[in-house]
Amino acid sequence: MSQMMSSQEFMSARPAPSLAIARQALTVWRIRASIESLFVALVPIGYGILMLYFPMPVWMLYILIPAFVIFVIVNVIVAPYFRWKRFSYEVYDEEIELQYGVIIVRRTLIPMIRVQHVDTEQGPLLRKFDLAAVTISTAATTHRIPALTTPIADELRNQIVKLASVADDDDE
Repeated sequence: MSQMMSSQEFMSARPAPSLAIARQALTVWRIRASIESLFVALVPIGYGILMLYFPMPVWMLYILIPAFVIFVIVNVIVAPYFRWKRFSYEVYDEEIELQYGVIIVRRTLIPMIRVQHVDTEQGPLLRKFDLAAVTISTAATTHRIPALTTPIADELRNQIVKLASVADDDDE
């Protein structure tokens, strides 16, 4: 007796995606987080400056500075590593599977028949490290593979376009 599997059963029966993003993503994400941390540093700095001109409690500064240090450690060192470690993808003939997330792990299946277009993009940081992001657009949303080496990103983009056009031809 043949029985249809639900998508949840199908995904749990299939092994997790095995392709990882480039390790240089760690450096890019850490640089980006360091730049963001400079803006967060304005909070304790601003509070310290305000203390010079207005009577404000010093204990608050003693809370803001360690909080900032903890924020930097988590945001610049710890989070990028787990984000990199947890992101994987796989391209099959009929779908693309993404797995990502640190606290909440998501597994997403994107049917090839739903793919409308695929882009590669490079910002200045990605370009410096010869990385590119692959963006897969469907009618409903956009999915992103954040950091692949440029040749792999270009090859992946072309592979998805080819598979999506075959899936589209089969649908007609």
